[in-house]
Amino acid sequence: MAQSASFTILKRVAPYLWPENDPGVRSRVVIALGLLVIAKIATVVTPFFFKAAVDKLAGEAEPDAGMLIALSAVALVIGYGLMRLGGVVFQQLRDAVFAKVGQQALRKLALETFQHIHALSLRYHLERQTGALSRVIERGTKAIEFVLRFLLFSIVPLILELVLVAGIFFFQFDWTYLLVVVVTIILYVAFTFRVTEWRVAIRRKMNERDMEANQKAIDSLLNFETVKYFAAERMEAERYDGAMRHYEKAAVDTQLTLALLNGGQSLIITAGLAVLMVMSALGVQQGQLTVGDFVMVNALMIQITMPLNFLGTVYREIRQALIDMTDMFSLLDQPAEIRDKPGAPPLLVSGGAISFEDVRFAYDPDRQILKGLSFTVPAGGSVALVGASGAGKSTIGRLLFRFYDVTGGAISIDGQDLRDVQQVSLREAIGVVPQDTVLFNDTIGYNIAYGRPGASEAEVIEAAKAAQIYDFIQKLPKGFDTVVGERGLKLSGGEKQRVAIARTILKNPPILILDEATSALDSRTEQGIQAALHELARSRTVVTVAHRLSTIADAGLILVMEAGEIVERGTHAELLAMGGTYAQMWRRQSAEEVTEPA
Repeated sequence: MAQSASFTILKRVAPYLWPENDPGVRSRVVIALGLLVIAKIATVVTPFFFKAAVDKLAGEAEPDAGMLIALSAVALVIGYGLMRLGGVVFQQLRDAVFAKVGQQALRKLALETFQHIHALSLRYHLERQTGALSRVIERGTKAIEFVLRFLLFSIVPLILELVLVAGIFFFQFDWTYLLVVVVTIILYVAFTFRVTEWRVAIRRKMNERDMEANQKAIDSLLNFETVKYFAAERMEAERYDGAMRHYEKAAVDTQLTLALLNGGQSLIITAGLAVLMVMSALGVQQGQLTVGDFVMVNALMIQITMPLNFLGTVYREIRQALIDMTDMFSLLDQPAEIRDKPGAPPLLVSGGAISFEDVRFAYDPDRQILKGLSFTVPAGGSVALVGASGAGKSTIGRLLFRFYDVTGGAISIDGQDLRDVQQVSLREAIGVVPQDTVLFNDTIGYNIAYGRPGASEAEVIEAAKAAQIYDFIQKLPKGFDTVVGERGLKLSGGEKQRVAIARTILKNPPILILDEATSALDSRTEQGIQAALHELARSRTVVTVAHRLSTIADAGLILVMEAGEIVERGTHAELLAMGGTYAQMWRRQSAEEVTEPA
């Protein structure tokens, strides 16, 4: 990652660390920084007590050596212990004060990401990989708390401590000691950064392989039944193992480069420490330094060795965190394809009349789906869409929900262009019973109540009765508290569809879309559900996508579609009289229904 890119990421993190509208958080940051400074001062002062105690015990203390000499050896040892303890205590207090800042930043960013993902278009969600996306969000939200904490409480304190220690070597000893310390630190930092940059590329590859393996695992588990249908367990295991093999290689490379980094760091630090110890030992022999000075040099070097060793870890982790955050911010930068116009008003539904005027649409510019559709559904009226798969029937429902914008023409409800109103108000006005019902991994009661948050228990029960699923629920050991499993896999297709119908009944929308709502039901159950749907459709505008023509024979308008165009339109009787495509479909389905009992 380029340094400019890293700086850009840090600029985006800063508002979470120093929010303009939250003085409480900023106060915590200031207090934490104050505790940080106190902790570092206590840490740097500690070797002075150690030196004075050694000189006192060795009998080398000189009367004019400083105020610490006036203290007894026992007092100096106690002072040494108190300084060490103070450094740790103030550091822990700093962490405690800052904890709320980091966790609040994590929560805000996680919420922002979650909301943004829901704001992205259906096109994006159809193309994404769920497993890989979940890893990006998980790693990114954890990375921000890490970066906030370690940038503030590792890099800044390290720089402060190095400056203080360098000053001590210069004033307490001479410039040659300072030169050795500075050269050691420069070599250490340069080596650490250079090798870490190399490791970052390897770590990025390891992340990619990790996401690939995770995606394959999730995809396989989501298709558990399909895997069983085709006895493909071995093939799935081989696919997963292939992805993990690539991850294994990248992980091994990561460990090898880590060993190189740690070994090189130890070599540089040990060499610097050895040079300083030789210099101070010679100073003691020549009478220029005391034994306490010799011990102090060792203590100071060990003292800066610890944060320097930590620098390697922190820098690696920060670089990795920046990569994770880059991935997440790239997700946040993903533009929402469908946006409300500035100041867009909410949709006002007076009757629910729907109008398609020369509507054209294509998911891909090279493949036109709808080719100039025009029709009107009066308020409280109904239109049925029939035709072969791929004719564009379900696309009409997606355009009504404004999951996509039309590429030509216009769609309006009660004279209001869908592109001119708020998306939320539009979707609140439309209810849908989809062909492929997906439920939350929660209870049946939760999934029905999802149609109208805040609905009473009595209203949920009435919706279940209207959808003819209440008796089934009552027979379950836990009733409405029965968990349906991921995507509702513990329920049959018909049961899931009846839950979806109950959910829509509870929503009570003025406009209704039935996308082959009874396709998963047997004939007997379908008759009861049709009665419930007819009752639900009363005084509502209804758009029905149907395969079984018997379910839409009483529709006010039937549109027969082929390749994105309307080839026939009229009532059931009118279309039969034409003797065209609809009449052929009717005769074919009627013959199938007659022969079905046999």
